[in-house]
Amino acid sequence: MNIQSLNKSSKVNDNLPTFIKNKLNQYPRTVSRGAKNGMPLILGKAPNKDSLMLQSNDYLSISKDPKIIKAQVNSLKKKNRDAVMSAVFLHEDSMQRNFEAEMARYVGYEKAILCQSGWAANVGLMQVIADKDTNIYIDFFAHMSLWEGVKSSGAKAIPFRHNSANSLENLIKKNGSGIIVVDSVYSTLGDISPLKDIASLAARYGCVLVVDESHSLGTHGPMGSGLVAELGITDQVHFITASLAKTFASRAGIVLCSKSLGDWFPYVSFPAIFSSALLPYEISGLIATLDAVKNSDKRREELMFKSKYLRDGLRKLGILIVSESQIISLEGGREEVTENIRDELEARNIFGSVFCDPATPKNRSLVRFSVNSGVSIFELDKIISACDEFYGLLNIPPKLKLVS
Repeated sequence: MNIQSLNKSSKVNDNLPTFIKNKLNQYPRTVSRGAKNGMPLILGKAPNKDSLMLQSNDYLSISKDPKIIKAQVNSLKKKNRDAVMSAVFLHEDSMQRNFEAEMARYVGYEKAILCQSGWAANVGLMQVIADKDTNIYIDFFAHMSLWEGVKSSGAKAIPFRHNSANSLENLIKKNGSGIIVVDSVYSTLGDISPLKDIASLAARYGCVLVVDESHSLGTHGPMGSGLVAELGITDQVHFITASLAKTFASRAGIVLCSKSLGDWFPYVSFPAIFSSALLPYEISGLIATLDAVKNSDKRREELMFKSKYLRDGLRKLGILIVSESQIISLEGGREEVTENIRDELEARNIFGSVFCDPATPKNRSLVRFSVNSGVSIFELDKIISACDEFYGLLNIPPKLKLVS
């Protein structure tokens, strides 16, 4: 059933006031935007058990680790009565607080605050550290949760050109010090922030630096402790945030910070105060996952090798790949072109993730592959061969192709 027929069949619509009906009636047009199947662009064919799936952000392929599953199951089997409540009521000797202490030591910070999601971590942090008098310098491609956090804080958002330290410096000179917000690895194109240059600017102009490490925590750095740690700039980054739904394959987020902020964050961050804490079985899974991530150097090597293999193979076809990481995207630009890329891939039983407005700017839609350590070279060759077959036949804007 497509969106149009779903909308026509709904009886709930009849009982709603006109202003709500008018808004709902916009969605079939704005969400499907003329897609051939009438569904949102992100939905094409349904995969089957033999499909090559590169949609998950389980980069180290640990979500099915027996030790992690056993830790969760054992926790669920305990007869303790677990209270479902806000984390503000947790005491220092709780399982969550102990896990937070382990995460802080792992990444190299004084405190770690576990949140319900990466979204809650970013929105909560911005709300706590910024207000209407704060300049927030945010990379144009920073994750939407960071933009929403800026909005929630009431601060002034000052976007700078993607990955441009020069653009950032010019804006700081014009507007004064503030908070700089970047991702370490960008989730759409897989390119990497010039973190050393940005950290240097933050120190020079007295700015606070926030780095979202959602796509580098677990995959980069010593024992996977992140790109900031790998670059040796931990002492120059005031706050790290991350979604633990990527390499950690869980339902959680994290804020890493100083003790002075960490002690009070749970009591002043609205997402922390007004949401229930993670449940004990989830914490048990995270404890086992942290141990698995620390001991996954071989998987990290495999991930980096295979990511480079796919990047190099696609570049040899003349396809523009700006990625420097395990996130590798085929840019269609216009949504109808991205739809064609999606369909050609899915016709060959290959599934990536479609990104379009609002996840990307208009006319910058793409299909993203999230490489994982478990994918085989044979499967990567299948992607390269598929692109070789169809890519030249698609009407891809010249600016998105490599110049030979």
